[in-house]
Amino acid sequence: MECLAIDGGKPVRGELLPYGHQWIDEDDIASVVEVLRSDWITQGPKVDEFERKVARYCGAKYAVAVSSGTAALHTACAVAGISEGDEAITTPMTFSATANAVVYCGGKPVFADIKEDTLNIDPEEIRRRISARTKTILPVDFTGHPADLDEIRNIAKESNLVVIEDAAHALGAEYKGRKIGGLADMTILSFHPVKHITTGEGGMILTDNKDFYQKLKTYRHHGIIKSGLDKGPWYYDIDDLGHNFRLTDLQCALGISQLKKLDRFIARRREIAARYNKAFSEFTEFLTPFESHEVKAVYHLYVIQLKRERLIVSREQVFKALRAENIGVNVHYIPVHFLSFYQKKSAYKKGDFPRAEKYYEGAITLPIFPGMTDKDVEDVIQAVCKVIKYYRK
Repeated sequence: MECLAIDGGKPVRGELLPYGHQWIDEDDIASVVEVLRSDWITQGPKVDEFERKVARYCGAKYAVAVSSGTAALHTACAVAGISEGDEAITTPMTFSATANAVVYCGGKPVFADIKEDTLNIDPEEIRRRISARTKTILPVDFTGHPADLDEIRNIAKESNLVVIEDAAHALGAEYKGRKIGGLADMTILSFHPVKHITTGEGGMILTDNKDFYQKLKTYRHHGIIKSGLDKGPWYYDIDDLGHNFRLTDLQCALGISQLKKLDRFIARRREIAARYNKAFSEFTEFLTPFESHEVKAVYHLYVIQLKRERLIVSREQVFKALRAENIGVNVHYIPVHFLSFYQKKSAYKKGDFPRAEKYYEGAITLPIFPGMTDKDVEDVIQAVCKVIKYYRK
């Protein structure tokens, strides 16, 4: 059997392949340069244009661009009315920003366990955690697979709750034939470089609710209001505090250019996922991602779940061995209730969410991004096969 790189053998690749990476071409660069030569580099027409085009693509009435996905979550939570003592039900299997945004507003994240197949929040677990203090439900479209939105919306309607969909992984995904973006009270997107399109940093909130839309725009701009004051064209007021969460014209120009390539980017991600699925179909040492027949997943992440009982080593050893082969694997994510902040601030402990914790114990994220060549994909497949076969029982 071929010697692993971690033991001194030759690695599959000569240099590290990251798990995700942006795609920037000359059209993107030219779009930014054009703005640099214009009169507006922030708070100008490109912001409006980007918002309109993303809203149209996603089937939403309104869009508000902000400085990051985290800012989008924070803004949406604030506009939903989360304040001191309120609760928001969300999943422990997400990036911490989902829960952090609730805390920023003075609220308390209440976690609910995930489903074993989709890895998304389990609607039945949501039902069990609704209280008189519950204000919102915050489902996450984990890895780019939409959550059970119909059931979640039904639960929210029964209890008069606001649904804020964290779709940071899911731009372009579909749920029952409809694009993600117009299916929740508010939907947030992220444009970080590893996401489906990038503005460097950036985010957006989508909504069909005009009242939410007006409040979102005000909140991202310090809380400033100008209309209806009749005290001179210079005059403004602040009724409720907001933040400076604005996105620049430079970034929005990049986003507009990137959006033109989104469908191609998604097609390539799905093609890579299909090649992985086929190559790994005979392995019993790990699970490959599940995709419901009701959705079109967009594979922000491709995560395998190791079956520890079928291997002679730990997840950590498999991780290190793949890194030694120059495959830039990662782990998404550490369950939020494991983090020290939430351990100190809540009564949550390890063991509270067994399905999320079981997933985490075996999860390894493989590289997947549109810029991967066929050779890159084959390198990942070769490395996984090499390492798993070496360590299987």
